[in-house]
Amino acid sequence: MAADTTYVIRGGAQGRERLRLLSSVMGPGTAALLDAVGIAPGSHCLDVGCGGGDVAMALARRVGPAGRVTGVDFDEAKLAIARGEAEAAGLRNVAFEAADVTAWAPSARVDVAYARFLLAHLAGPAALLATLARHLRPGGTVIVEDVDFRGHFTEPPCAAHDRYVALYSDSLRARGGDPDIGPRLPGLLREAGFEDVRVRLHQPVATTGGIKDLTVTTLELVGESLLADGLLDRATLDATREALAGHMADPRTVHGGPRVVQAWGRVPG
Repeated sequence: MAADTTYVIRGGAQGRERLRLLSSVMGPGTAALLDAVGIAPGSHCLDVGCGGGDVAMALARRVGPAGRVTGVDFDEAKLAIARGEAEAAGLRNVAFEAADVTAWAPSARVDVAYARFLLAHLAGPAALLATLARHLRPGGTVIVEDVDFRGHFTEPPCAAHDRYVALYSDSLRARGGDPDIGPRLPGLLREAGFEDVRVRLHQPVATTGGIKDLTVTTLELVGESLLADGLLDRATLDATREALAGHMADPRTVHGGPRVVQAWGRVPG
């Protein structure tokens, strides 16, 4: 993530635990995406806005000991946890750097650049993609996943759920982001000079646990931002969270998270 943007979701150790839950929900979709793209053993990879490092470590396993992965994020607290987890897993081919991803550059060109749920938070996503294009080797690959937040659904309908989607979206827009950036990804990649651009769609759905738990946790961790932005008061936030949690705890309800658009392309050459 970029240090010069005000990230909507609380970071630190609590943020890391949310990302652990997020990875359990989104992991199968990301793994299928990486399978479709093809990550060659020995590749040098960059995970931009890596958060807790889950995808960086997955990439490290794919590229093997001859490859290497660098994860970059502004949240040192998350990265410290990631370093410990990578060491415990015996992954010596992954490193984590604390930096503003909009200003940071790798010391050498890489084969693969990846970003999940980063571009939606940036005021200048096109600029970051153009920078990544310059730091990829000819023929190198960029892979991005991001949300179309308006794609949420729940059955039966729930007013607290609709309020959560609207509040999160309003807060992100107020900070310069785009909560519905997903469908724009292929066009952004083409504008940045990538070719052979392709696209897939993934959407998590559950009746128990999974995306239901993640939705409630996300509301909890964006609460401070919503209050700071003056979008609601504490009493309304607490009531919304209680109603949303009750709806998600009911196994009879069906909940779908945001549509996740997955896109990738290659640098000419």
